[in-house]
Amino acid sequence: MSREKEIIKISVLGILVNAILVTFKLTVGFLSNSIAVILDGVNNMTDALSSVITIIGTKLAGRAPDKKHPYGYGKIEYVSSVTVALIILMAGLTAFRESFDKILHPAAADYSALSLFIIAAAMVAKLIFGRYVKAAGKTYHSEALIASGTDAIMDAFVSLSTLVAAGISMAFSVSIEGILGVAISVIIMKAGIEILSQSLGDIIGTRTDSRLSAELKNFICKNPAVLGAYDLALHQYGPERMIGSVHIELPDEMTAREIHGLTRQITEDVYMTFGIILTVGIYATNTVGEVFTEMKQTLSDIVREYPEILQMHGFYVDTEKKLVYFDLIIDFKAENKEMTANDVVGRMKARFGEYEFIAVLDSDVSD
Repeated sequence: MSREKEIIKISVLGILVNAILVTFKLTVGFLSNSIAVILDGVNNMTDALSSVITIIGTKLAGRAPDKKHPYGYGKIEYVSSVTVALIILMAGLTAFRESFDKILHPAAADYSALSLFIIAAAMVAKLIFGRYVKAAGKTYHSEALIASGTDAIMDAFVSLSTLVAAGISMAFSVSIEGILGVAISVIIMKAGIEILSQSLGDIIGTRTDSRLSAELKNFICKNPAVLGAYDLALHQYGPERMIGSVHIELPDEMTAREIHGLTRQITEDVYMTFGIILTVGIYATNTVGEVFTEMKQTLSDIVREYPEILQMHGFYVDTEKKLVYFDLIIDFKAENKEMTANDVVGRMKARFGEYEFIAVLDSDVSD
């Protein structure tokens, strides 16, 4: 079954489970005059609505690319996650207001054995279902499902706290319903903020995972002709669509025919192994000449003196034009990247005055 169908199936199941829990919890909450149980039921109601939004977002994100949106509609899933986060935040704020009012105007809760049993059963159900949904979210790379699963697990612990409050109320005739409701609302809002932060980060664009970056570069460098892989940039267009680019370092005596065959093979292998659409650029490297070796070693020694310089690569000497090219990756925190690059260029010019040096500043987008 396709990823889209599985996510929708799980979301429909989530709607049914939460609808049942809402019915039971609201009934118990109103009968026992328990604000904590009522808020717990309202939280389940927002969970059901979140599942509806997940279904809509997944369906829209599954649309094929077209002329207006050539990269597809996959990022709609992130938008749906933002919507879910806003709903959770709204529910948390409402819960906080109602709970605070309960602190100011307390009313004794009346728990029965049946109500406590229903709360306990709901707690177990949400824990089992939450773990199932979260695992499915990881399997299908769905942030919406992962968020729903995490929220369900959190709900189970909220129900546990409700049982604890009920026990205290029955044993000591002390009502902590309002306080507990405030605590629940804070937990709800915290979950909403975390989901919102993650989803907005995906929309804006986040740094490539360091493990994926290392794995991908090592995979590319397994080809004996490749001397290095640099400037890896990956862009996510939904959970299942990633497009990127990389530069590989090759000996300068390779022919266009050889480079064409090599880069084609790399793009095919990367797509088959990682599912990533990768554009491959090249850096030529000098293969003969002692002066080139000395020059590169001198540059490497100079670069090591600058802690803000993370990497130097793309070194190449154009003997006809007496030009030396190299790229520098400088830490984002560095105050004046251009000044650092110019300083390195000046020191190389002082050592090898017959050459001109051109330093290109690359962005630190991946490890």
